[in-house]
Amino acid sequence: MNNLFFLYGPPGSGKTTMGKLLAARLDLPFIDLDARIVEQAGHPIPTIFATEGEAAFRARESACLRQVVTEGHGVVALGGGALLAPANRALAEEYGHVLCLEASLETLEARVALAPGSRPLLADKQSATTPATAAPPPRSLADLLAKRATHYASFAHRLRNEDVSAEQSADAAQIALGAFRVTGMGAPYPVRVGPGWLDGLHHLCQSQRWTGRAIVVGDTNTLPAYGARVAAQLTQAGLEAHTVAIPAGEATKTIHTVAQIWQAFLDARIERGDFVLALGGGVVGDLTGFAASTWLRGVPWVGLPTSLLAMVDSSLGGKTGADLPQGKNLIGAFHSPALILADTSTLASLPDDEFRAGLAEVVKHGLLADPELFDLCAEGFARLRADISGEFVSRAMAVKIHTIQQDPYEKGVRAALNLGHTIGHGIEKASGFTLRHGEAVAIGMVAEARVAERMGLAHHGLAELLIGVLKGIGLPTEIPAALDRHQVREAIHLDKKRAGGVVRFALPIRIGEVRTGMAVDAKLLAEVLR
Repeated sequence: MNNLFFLYGPPGSGKTTMGKLLAARLDLPFIDLDARIVEQAGHPIPTIFATEGEAAFRARESACLRQVVTEGHGVVALGGGALLAPANRALAEEYGHVLCLEASLETLEARVALAPGSRPLLADKQSATTPATAAPPPRSLADLLAKRATHYASFAHRLRNEDVSAEQSADAAQIALGAFRVTGMGAPYPVRVGPGWLDGLHHLCQSQRWTGRAIVVGDTNTLPAYGARVAAQLTQAGLEAHTVAIPAGEATKTIHTVAQIWQAFLDARIERGDFVLALGGGVVGDLTGFAASTWLRGVPWVGLPTSLLAMVDSSLGGKTGADLPQGKNLIGAFHSPALILADTSTLASLPDDEFRAGLAEVVKHGLLADPELFDLCAEGFARLRADISGEFVSRAMAVKIHTIQQDPYEKGVRAALNLGHTIGHGIEKASGFTLRHGEAVAIGMVAEARVAERMGLAHHGLAELLIGVLKGIGLPTEIPAALDRHQVREAIHLDKKRAGGVVRFALPIRIGEVRTGMAVDAKLLAEVLR
């Protein structure tokens, strides 16, 4: 799959305006297909229609579309009828991502009337040689819209592009397309999310002009499942591919495993210009990223998350590290990836319990900054499990990306992402990691919501609202009765986020708002944990 994003829809739907904005955000070229046709023909479109006829124009349009696909990257604004031809549509959908923009007739008419150099509908400019038996052309935008309504509605990804700012529309378009670019921490890097992206890895490697060697680090689950597929993509891109498997599971997130990865780098002769790929969940990503940050004082790495938890949380932001017996992630480094590629089709093979655990972070991101995502989570486990497009994954990733770009090195607002984690990490550690990370975070969010209510920060009932959503997903909401509360408190006080000896909490205030840097009275914390 190429790094191509097609914007489609009727005249006035905002394809050019949004296309330029998206291209700037994604650091991709902007391509106006109609403008390219005019450039190559040497005549404006009405003249092409008048002198050559519509068939000739459509032939030029198809040729330019094939040319764009060959180039392999860019944000492309298509003419309003460019994908009416089945061959054109098949080409665009096979090699890129198509987003169909929509708006009301009134909005479309107003935009077309106000557009600089606006022209009549193309169908009104057909050649005099058009056969008399041909269907009469639409004489107005309303006629054209009625004629093509079924066609436009047939696209899987559609976006209503009106009644919000251009920036808000672009935000929604990025979520629908699963395309982001993270800036603010070292070199900017692209993020792509959606089904089928693993099979587009070689295109992205080629577009980045990556050469040399590459080593794929997976665990004993992910490497057998996807390792050969990823290695074949790297080979196709002209890279010398190597693979190594580490033991699966949180218990292996140690400096000993990092040393095993370093040895694999040595065996593969990985140099500074080569690449490391992390294929798996959060443990693989954290360990591989940390090993890459320290090998030869830093080599580039690529995240290929295969778990929901890794996609929406740990793969983003450049945090890498390993655990010590005393606590999670006590050693680590900020080392931004060169690329994050989240292929949501890998989630189909994820066990339900692992999928549920990842949903804890999705709920957290909705609670943090996206009420619509929170409402989506409230529809329950089956609804989310059935979303094969992965759009809810893209929404959750968008929240984290927006947050880390505001505060790359966690000096302020990024601490909001710790919601549920301060208590959650303590619970996880005290359980001896028998609780999954997401399960512990779910319990931690409820406990921290109760703390916020007792401190008078959150509205009464927030914890119960959160409990209802988490139970609908099948996640735990209470600390297991057998868990030693003293061990939980001890683990909390070893939390890496403490400053001046005081642990600071991110506490929920309401759906869509979290307050950071909050000190919690030890007696109150003990009462809530009980």
